[in-house]
Amino acid sequence: MVDVSTKPVQEREAIAHGEVFMQESTLDLIEYNRIGKGNVLDSAKLAGVMAAKQVGTLIPHAHPLPLTHCELHLDVPPTRDRIVITASAKVAGRTGVEMEALTAVSMAALTIYDMCKAVDNTMVIRDVHLLSKTKK
Repeated sequence: MVDVSTKPVQEREAIAHGEVFMQESTLDLIEYNRIGKGNVLDSAKLAGVMAAKQVGTLIPHAHPLPLTHCELHLDVPPTRDRIVITASAKVAGRTGVEMEALTAVSMAALTIYDMCKAVDNTMVIRDVHLLSKTKK
């Protein structure tokens, strides 16, 4: 782990993005809450937040951070071919929260995949990346 003890405590935020491509019929099942495992969107949001809070135990050199906020947005674009995931994470700390935002997106995407794999074997998780990171 990198020694960050000399860095100042600052308000930090990171925003990450990812997409889960799927058939339109799968989106219909999700939106009408007809996936056998339950409510996909709520489960994915919850999984993302829970994962963000565990980054310090999941990634060997990541610092355990006391998040002050974590939020996920899941949107279906007009093309109806995917779910777009955006996660933001905030902390008042000495190190950034990029891994927390990226982990939140990744776990939300994996949860969607897991819950829908029985009805759609064409799903693809793509484009997980950091959109921004800021500190004040």
